[in-house]
Amino acid sequence: MITSEQIRAARALLRWEQKDLAEASSVSLPSIKRLEGQPGALSAQSRTIEALKRALEEAGVVFQAAGETVGGGPGVRMSK
Repeated sequence: MITSEQIRAARALLRWEQKDLAEASSVSLPSIKRLEGQPGALSAQSRTIEALKRALEEAGVVFQAAGETVGGGPGVRMSK
């Protein structure tokens, strides 16, 4: 499960605007705006979530599940 908070944090790590993520993932900018505007788990088709995740991971982001972070919640970090 990936959250909107993780997507925003991943973009911040990469210094990407929403349009950059849209271009990298081939997900429309309005869809990204909608998904990021809703707190919690992304509410989208699995192929959309996978496209976002793949684009961010290919740029160097690592998604961390709850329990893998210091605070215990889900997070993101840059790969080594």
